[in-house]
Amino acid sequence: MSDPQTISAAVAKLYNTYPFPPEPLLDEPPPGYNWRWNWLASYNFCTGQKPDKQDIRILDAGCGTGVGTEYLVHLNPHARVVGIDLSANALSVAKERCQRSGATRVEFHHLSLYDVEQLPGEFDLINCVGVLHHLPDPIRGIQSLAKKLAPGGLMHIFVYGELGRWEIQLMQKAIALLQGDKRGDYCDGVQVGRQIFASLPDNNRILKRERERWLLENQRDECFADMYVHPQEIDYNIETLFELIDASGLDFVGFSNPSFWELGRLLSQAPELMERAQELSDRQRYRLIELLDPEVSHYEFFLNRLPLPKTDWSEPDIILAAIPERNPCIEGFPSQCLFNYDYQLINLSETELKFLQSCDGKSTVGEILASVQLELDRVQELVKQQLIMLAPC
Repeated sequence: MSDPQTISAAVAKLYNTYPFPPEPLLDEPPPGYNWRWNWLASYNFCTGQKPDKQDIRILDAGCGTGVGTEYLVHLNPHARVVGIDLSANALSVAKERCQRSGATRVEFHHLSLYDVEQLPGEFDLINCVGVLHHLPDPIRGIQSLAKKLAPGGLMHIFVYGELGRWEIQLMQKAIALLQGDKRGDYCDGVQVGRQIFASLPDNNRILKRERERWLLENQRDECFADMYVHPQEIDYNIETLFELIDASGLDFVGFSNPSFWELGRLLSQAPELMERAQELSDRQRYRLIELLDPEVSHYEFFLNRLPLPKTDWSEPDIILAAIPERNPCIEGFPSQCLFNYDYQLINLSETELKFLQSCDGKSTVGEILASVQLELDRVQELVKQQLIMLAPC
């Protein structure tokens, strides 16, 4: 298929057949959190400070069955949320999902990303997860979204990576060959794919990869179809990814899983190579990392439209005058052992816990330290760990 309208129709047919994601509908808010969908946490991650407003507009671009949309509503109690998708059946599920869980501050539109200009106004946060790589023209898609991003706004994007999905690409091609003129019959494609996996010998590389990485997820036909019989998919590497980003006209803020992109975790035992790597550009270092650790099945990152303030809290006078507030995306508080915004285990001292308990969003750091005996460098570490967010006084 090469005609964009034909491709879009085929994608819509897939998701009308298998609405995705197939997460169960709940009669209560969804469990846990994804900090990337929380405006306070994501803004703090990108800028180093708490945003000055919470009554924002959020666009879930390619919302599918509304799993992310539901979180966007519940995690941002002052925001107005809009969801758009190409699949009418998926939107029907999204509406029911949000209605049942009480996510009422949301409206849905049956729209392609290409037609997003039909929505009025601009958005402070645009979420586009698992969508651009399924468009016949991702550059046109990201440019359409960029036009709707407000000044100072953030865009969170998730697209596939080619190196960590090699076995998926091979299986997609194998299923397509066996389907022949039945390609586009997605139920048949799922059946063919499952028969292949059931027949492959145990030592087959593709089967072993499926069992290691995807088997649990792919027990559901919706997930299997999305992975193996999708009619349109573009997988990226660092070089092609930044071609997409550059085409958007927006600024690259950074990857939202920064620990993966630290070269030291791979070459810290080779200081000479680490020194050589300092001569590389950021993009070249990213490319080096994915070549040395080709498990990159996806990229997730933030873009922004200027102006976007970034704050340096290294000066004592500045941080002492700032107002701290606990990050809304932490689990297990109040406890000395808790999970941070990225579900990493953090152990706090008794004094650090007392400091966190005093972060009410009203008192300054200096005022809290007057009664809680904590060194300023430990406060700066709490900021670095994003356990607290700071707002200039």
